Amino acid sequence: MTSAQLLTAYTTMLRKDLVRIVRIWPQTFLPSIVTSMLYFLVFGTVLGSKIGEVGGVPYMAFVVPGLVMLAVVTNAFSNVATAFFQSKFFVRSIDEILVSPMPAWLMLVGFISTGVVRGMVVGLLVLLVSLFFALPSVPHPFFVLLFLLFSATLFALGGLINGIYAKSFDGISIVPTFVITPLVYLGGVFYSVQALPTWAQAITYANPLFYLVNGFRYGLLGHSDVSIGVCVAVLAAMVGAMASVAWWQLQNGFGLKQ
Repeated sequence: MTSAQLLTAYTTMLRKDLVRIVRIWPQTFLPSIVTSMLYFLVFGTVLGSKIGEVGGVPYMAFVVPGLVMLAVVTNAFSNVATAFFQSKFFVRSIDEILVSPMPAWLMLVGFISTGVVRGMVVGLLVLLVSLFFALPSVPHPFFVLLFLLFSATLFALGGLINGIYAKSFDGISIVPTFVITPLVYLGGVFYSVQALPTWAQAITYANPLFYLVNGFRYGLLGHSDVSIGVCVAVLAAMVGAMASVAWWQLQNGFGLKQ
C-alpha cells in the first residue's frame, strides 16, 4: 500500500469509531465524570478532612491522580474491547479489514487509536472536574501527558487482546470488573505504600498499575512512592509487550480466521 492509501485506511478506521463515541457521549463520557465526582465528595471531602495529609500532600489532591487513572484505563480498555467484539460478531466488519491489504501494524494502530483518544479525553475531563475540589500545582506537565498516553495506550492494547479472545459480552466485562479495577485500587490510589506493612508493600510493588498511578501522581503533584525512572521503564516495557502480542494476533489471524 502507498502512503496515501495507508493514511486513508487509518483515518477511515479512526473516523468510524470516533463518530460512534461522540454520538453516544452520555454513555462514553458522562459516567466516569459522575462517578469521579462522587469519589471526590466521599473520599476527598469527607475522609480527607479526617486524614489530613499524605506525604505532605493534602489527601484530596493525593487521590486525584488515581481517580483520573481509573477513568482513563477503564474507558480505553472498554472502548477497544467492545468495538472490536462488535466488529467481530455483529457487524462483521473485521472480515473486510482482514481481507484488505492493510498491514497488521496499521490494523493495530487503527483499532487502539480511538481507545487512546477516549481514555485521554475522559481523563482530562475528570482532571478538570477535580479542580473544583483540589488545585494541584502540576510541577511536571510533561509527565502528566506522558502517563496519560502510556495508560490509555496500554489499556487500549489490553482491550484489543481481550476483544480478540472474547467469545461473548461476558468475556469483555469480566476483566475490567475482576482484574483492572482491583489492581488500580490496590495500586496506591487511596493510600501511600509507605503506610503498609512490609509484606503488603512487596505485593504492591508487584502490581504494575502501582507504577502508572505513581508516575501520574509525580507529574501532577511532584510526589511519588517510587522513582519516576522506574515507572517509565515498567510501563514502556508493558506497552511493548502488549503491542507485540496484539500485533502477532492480528498478523496471524489468531481467533479471527477460525
